Amino acid sequence: MIKIYPYTTLGQADYGWLNAHYHFSFANYHNPNRTHFGTLRVINDDRIAAQSGFDTHPHQDMEIITFVRSGAITHTDSQGNEGITHAGDIQVMSAGSGIAHSEFNKQDTETTLYQIWIFPREKGVKPRWEAARFADRSVETSLPLLVSGRKEDADKGVLYIHQDASISGGQLKEKQSITQAIKGQAYLLVSHGMIQLDGQKLEKGDGAEITEQSSVSINALSDAEIILIDVPS
Repeated sequence: MIKIYPYTTLGQADYGWLNAHYHFSFANYHNPNRTHFGTLRVINDDRIAAQSGFDTHPHQDMEIITFVRSGAITHTDSQGNEGITHAGDIQVMSAGSGIAHSEFNKQDTETTLYQIWIFPREKGVKPRWEAARFADRSVETSLPLLVSGRKEDADKGVLYIHQDASISGGQLKEKQSITQAIKGQAYLLVSHGMIQLDGQKLEKGDGAEITEQSSVSINALSDAEIILIDVPS
């Protein structure tokens, strides 16, 4: 079953330096029918103005994944980690027993990103941060695997999270079609372009919940970038 959430129906907030669209309840946006999707707690579609960002703030017991769509974000945290994540790259922070961090756009142009939070399978783990550059995001027969906490993916060179979940993503060419396998239940994001998902049209910024299906058919109606978050059902 597929349920589509158009970009225009998402929660919204504009703080001047940050323009955010919320797929689930977050900050001052509360929708009792949209609090989480299984272990998936947050998807924020953020636009961060040049030379601005999130000041240092704490987190605990959450897997926080940032997918940078354009521009770059600079991360610093209380564990001494620091790094810049550029467009197309991903960073993962396991908040675990507690960590404080900041995220700044130190570029002279706007940065756009998805901020994704997933509940961990265990609490109180040692906090950690890592990032990876995925230079080739082209899609062949399925979306490339980018993040996973599943045992069977441990040797695939992807970023790790403390949950039996995965994130895949990549770029499709216009008229390209793929079949994407789903292990649990999935949330699909259209980062760029237009697609058909099992025959239903989605555009840039839209999201879709996919349940009770072992796979979906994705057809690119234009050049497109897609992210699929697969979490336990």
